[in-house]
Amino acid sequence: MESALDFHTAKALLEWQIEFGVTEAIGDGPVNRYEVPDKPAKPTPAPAPTTEPAAASSASAGASPVAEARAAAGAAADLTALRAAMEAFEHCELKRGARNLVFADGNPSARVMIIGEAPGRDEDREGRPFVGRAGQLLDKMLAAISLSRCAEAPERAVYITNVLPWRPPQNRDPKPDEIAMLLPFVERHVALVKPQVVVLMGNISCQAGLGRRGITRLRGAWTEAYGTPCLPMFHPAYLLRSPGAKREAWADLLELQARLRGGA
Repeated sequence: MESALDFHTAKALLEWQIEFGVTEAIGDGPVNRYEVPDKPAKPTPAPAPTTEPAAASSASAGASPVAEARAAAGAAADLTALRAAMEAFEHCELKRGARNLVFADGNPSARVMIIGEAPGRDEDREGRPFVGRAGQLLDKMLAAISLSRCAEAPERAVYITNVLPWRPPQNRDPKPDEIAMLLPFVERHVALVKPQVVVLMGNISCQAGLGRRGITRLRGAWTEAYGTPCLPMFHPAYLLRSPGAKREAWADLLELQARLRGGA
């Protein structure tokens, strides 16, 4: 019997073959791929289905995430309790990949409540909404009509939150089921703050509050969301990508200012 090749001999033979242009390894003998076997292989019968997995699944499913979110949000008597309820909510997978829950920023006594879409990288790191480049632009926009998240006087203050409190991976758009399960918290948030006007910034915010998208058509026109007068506006992140839309955004800011001066 021929002895097995040692490592160095096998390596030398392999290098010799590569040098001569060998690119593929084949078997020791030819394979007839057109040959039909004498008897087809007998298929292995599938195991008989059982009802146990289905029963376990239905038992573990319990109440839907939306129903649980609605119950948890409804039980929150104030903003502190609402934040705690959101932190305890375990049904949204975004929570597992986020660093922080991004709850809100600004003065909860403000007349204006701004609802954005979802946290980005900077917001996830700091735990506050609108603190990145889009947030810096938002602060400048608000300052142009004498509003600020830092103001103590309610007539000059704003209160800011998002539809989603956790950052989606790679800043992707929130999925419909994510919006649906977190919407009860947004609704309760607005109910507890009781703003005079709500600003919906971006398509996701409009989808959650109005049930429709199309910010270029919706912006600048007063409507109602969460039982409150609301004004859809371009998201500052969109304005950074499309500076030409700043003219419409300025018109919307003036519309908001006029509404506030008129007593909303």
